[in-house]
Amino acid sequence: MNDLHALFRHSLAGLRTLVLMTLVLGLAYPLAITGIAQVAMPWQANGSLVDAAGRHVTDPKDAVGSALLGQRTDGRNLFAPRPSAAGAGWDPLNSYGSNYGPEDPNLIAAVEKRRAAIARRDGVAPSAVPPDALTASGSGLDPDISRAYAELQVPRVAHANGLTVGEVRRLVDQHTAGRTLGVLGEPRVNVLELNIAVLRAAGASANG
Repeated sequence: MNDLHALFRHSLAGLRTLVLMTLVLGLAYPLAITGIAQVAMPWQANGSLVDAAGRHVTDPKDAVGSALLGQRTDGRNLFAPRPSAAGAGWDPLNSYGSNYGPEDPNLIAAVEKRRAAIARRDGVAPSAVPPDALTASGSGLDPDISRAYAELQVPRVAHANGLTVGEVRRLVDQHTAGRTLGVLGEPRVNVLELNIAVLRAAGASANG
């Protein structure tokens, strides 16, 4: 009888601890962090959304994309992103990698096909196409491209938008982020923000 009583007491103590921790860590903590984020950094907390004018917005209805998510661009007048397994749009739920190994024939064939297509599109030698133009990120949603891939596309984008190469290169400069903390990674260019800037510059040039 004493053993059953002790077992009941321990079980009840464990249940109380479970309920308490569930309320604290599963409800109170997430609500507190969400509240702090909405007050301190609402743009980032709501997905880093950007509208067609390049402004930071928090309502998805006003957005053309997220600065954190890559999305496919069509047409010769825009900078192309990295290849994406997620397809069109910028839906964060539609994210996956191909899971091909580096020696997989399907991956090798896809890379060579992309290399040839990009070389034709931008009028360069296949050997000049940088690696990030040929392979997707693990999530398929990388929003950035390398400075080398951006530079490769400058002449095409400039010609298609009636801008000079120098004008477009300055836009690339303005939208190039350096290494994280000055040492991690490589300089990178946010494709969505750069394309918005290009379209705005093209519109200003046409109206001016």
